[in-house]
Amino acid sequence: MWYWLKKIFAGGSAGQKKNKKRYEKEKQRIASNEKEDRLSVAKDESTHKEILYYLGEKDPDPEVRKAVASNPSSPYQISSILAQDPNPDVRMAIAERLLNLLPDLEEDKQSQLYAYAVQALGNLALDEVLKIRIALSTALKDYAYTPPKVAGQLARDVERKVAEPILLFCSALSDEDLLEILKSHPDGWAVQAIAQRDIVSEPVSEAVIDNGDKKAGAYLLSNEGALINFGLLEKIVAKAKETREWQKPIATRTNLPPDIASRLAEFADESIKQLLMERDDFNDEMRDEIAKVFRRRMEYANEKESGVENTNQRIVKYRRQGLLNEETISDALAMRDHDLVKNAIATLASIHPNDVQRIIDLKAPKAIISLAWKAKLSMRMALQLQKDLVKVPHKDLIYPKDGTEYPFDAAEMEWQLEFLNLKSGT
Repeated sequence: MWYWLKKIFAGGSAGQKKNKKRYEKEKQRIASNEKEDRLSVAKDESTHKEILYYLGEKDPDPEVRKAVASNPSSPYQISSILAQDPNPDVRMAIAERLLNLLPDLEEDKQSQLYAYAVQALGNLALDEVLKIRIALSTALKDYAYTPPKVAGQLARDVERKVAEPILLFCSALSDEDLLEILKSHPDGWAVQAIAQRDIVSEPVSEAVIDNGDKKAGAYLLSNEGALINFGLLEKIVAKAKETREWQKPIATRTNLPPDIASRLAEFADESIKQLLMERDDFNDEMRDEIAKVFRRRMEYANEKESGVENTNQRIVKYRRQGLLNEETISDALAMRDHDLVKNAIATLASIHPNDVQRIIDLKAPKAIISLAWKAKLSMRMALQLQKDLVKVPHKDLIYPKDGTEYPFDAAEMEWQLEFLNLKSGT
């Protein structure tokens, strides 16, 4: 045993030279049956490292092993052993020491000493005693030098008191960890914690929204550190029709694109419209457009709710008044009046409403784009129909070319219509 320990610590450690006389005395004292003799050696910072290692691994008394764990002169190599000690107080003591050492060890992540510390902290992150995991989590949540592996273990803990501080604050968590947790974690509090992090990347923001937790979505939208691209904002606005608690944070979000504000105004209530109108980053033209959209939507809603006319009668009236156009279709989509949308498209495309329903049932974006082209609607409206009428999955959506243009030429859309048994001229 002593030969093996000498081999581990061959050459001594920085700052400690072997004193043969004192070394032999230490060996005699740790062989004593008196606990106080061994405890005194365990607490002494001048004790030789192999002596401390021996006590940490072999001493039967947990108080002695705890003293070794707390001794700043104890060798790093004993950390993993003490991290699995049967006594929780010993494990807590080595956890505290390792946390104090991390800032210095982090400077050389390739060193063997750093590897010992990370291995020990990894064991402690899985400790069966909750108070140890909580202590580790609360201490590491603000450490910029928290080992990513340990942060990932704590973040996946089933206990909220352990995982939540790491999910909320720890910068060492990678996007890969966060995405995996969002995919597999069963509890809403974990999603909500991630949504409130100081920085949330675009992929993680999308995963938070896809998770479906309404409260987490509201937190994300209110978080100015969350990166949300235009495509995701469109997805969020589409969901906000049914998720009212998202509407206010959308309306007040910094750098809100005007197109998104207009879409929100199509279905949000008066209080949200007022928030949009009060934004100081919109010009008068944009405010007028929001007011116009809101006013038009309210008129449409009142007309629909009156029940005086059926869908066919309304189509005839709109056509006679020159109002059978994209604005009316957009209002109908916002009010989820899909029957009018289908009949309006059928009228504009000179086909039967059953043919429109047949194309909707295909859930094929190219088919609905070709139908919109036949009805002389814009590609922006074709995109809206993909999202709101056909419910094309986000990943399969086909977007306008250069922001406004159809992505296919006339010949390709003619072919699509012929394949659907719809001739462009009929």
